[in-house]
Amino acid sequence: MEFTVGQIAEVLRGAVEGDATQRIDRLAKIEEGQAGSLSFLANLKYEHHLYTTGATAVIVSRTLELRQPTTATLIRVDDPYTSFTTLLEFYQQATRTGKRGVEEPAYMAASSRIGENHYRGAFSYIGENCEIGQDVVIFPHVFIGDRVKIGDGTILYAGAKVYAETVIGSRCTIHAGAVIGSDGFGFAPQPDGSYRTIPQIGNVVLEDNVSVGANATIDCATMGSTLIREGAKVDNLVQIAHNVEIGRHTVVAAQTGISGSTKIGDFCVLAGQTGIAGHLSLANRTTVTAQSGVGKSIKEEGILLQGSPAFMLRDSLRANAIFRHLPEVERRLTQLERNQSATEKP
Repeated sequence: MEFTVGQIAEVLRGAVEGDATQRIDRLAKIEEGQAGSLSFLANLKYEHHLYTTGATAVIVSRTLELRQPTTATLIRVDDPYTSFTTLLEFYQQATRTGKRGVEEPAYMAASSRIGENHYRGAFSYIGENCEIGQDVVIFPHVFIGDRVKIGDGTILYAGAKVYAETVIGSRCTIHAGAVIGSDGFGFAPQPDGSYRTIPQIGNVVLEDNVSVGANATIDCATMGSTLIREGAKVDNLVQIAHNVEIGRHTVVAAQTGISGSTKIGDFCVLAGQTGIAGHLSLANRTTVTAQSGVGKSIKEEGILLQGSPAFMLRDSLRANAIFRHLPEVERRLTQLERNQSATEKP
């Protein structure tokens, strides 16, 4: 695909500073830009690359003041990062739309229905009584169980597994190896010390614009639904247990584990390797830093948590600062005790 700088600027509602007729056929990082490529500058620590880049055009802020001449044509926008993301989305969508039709062998039960302009890759499987929307892309080796509902424009990458009764909204992305709807970790202890499996008869519901990373697992509810609300983003290798609720536009980074029946609010951030205990609630806009463990509910919005067990970020930073000085404090205390003992001798 090839576009002029002017055409790209029109899509981004930006202003061209330079030759708008130059042609762009690829995207590149600013430090790796070459003729025909388009880059962007969002972080000013990379500004020096703007004056040496070989990229044909660079997306920059309207307010950026050049400190040196640059050979690149500039597209000035309100937010370079968001504008470049828009282009990546456009490129991604354009390349995926080429996938249409059905590769053989692929199976779909006669009782299931799928909308127009879809793609089903080889060895994909769709069970009984499924309802799948338009423009859905199902890559090879995807498994979709019985009575699953999938909205328009959703993409399921190779090897994703969607268990029976799952509901997936429109424009969702399920990456390779993800498992949606597997049994929750429910076992009843018995008098003899063994465990009896508790049937998990609920489902998983993903609202619109949800992303689930590679090899992530979202367990079905014991009863009711495990719920991932609109716009939530789940990274690779995340475990979400039965009956969990993830709020709107919350992001969950890799290797995080969320225990059963916990409710995470809207616009929260759970950084990598975070652990959340079960039956808790986290208020909207809670941020939990990497490798923290949360063992109690958070009721106040906008709280930053750190540590294991996690507590207020400000208090955690103070505690860490004190901890680093403990050897010196101990040395001084020992010296004071020695001095005191010396003064007390007759």
